[in-house]
Amino acid sequence: MQPQTVLGFDYGTKSIGVAIGQAITASATPLLSIKAVDGIPNWGDIEKLLKEWQPDLVVVGLPLNMDGTEQEMTQRARKFANRINGRFGVKVATQDERLTTADAKARLFELGGFKALTKGQVDAVSAVLIIESYFESQY
Repeated sequence: MQPQTVLGFDYGTKSIGVAIGQAITASATPLLSIKAVDGIPNWGDIEKLLKEWQPDLVVVGLPLNMDGTEQEMTQRARKFANRINGRFGVKVATQDERLTTADAKARLFELGGFKALTKGQVDAVSAVLIIESYFESQY
């Protein structure tokens, strides 16, 4: 069965963007960005989001090189995804996130010019794009 509610994460070492998506509309909405210290979030923040949104699936963006090969951040994002699964027992998928940050900046710029480009908003919109590309890859 197709997951209905999807919580998406744009993993980063200083900030992790979060968005919520619905399979019915195949769209997502930016929520917030969580601070991270060397890639480690406050797990209590993640737990609160999972309790609040009760997602059927969590999607974590995988930062790959443009040629599709993995890099250090790919491994760290994968580890983050595995920790969410292990710690909270939710189903987790990963999604290629090449170009999502550039797309997020372009989308925010269209909506509000340079003042819309705060780091937290870029990360949260990147998480939206990760969810939307996940939905597209399912059909």
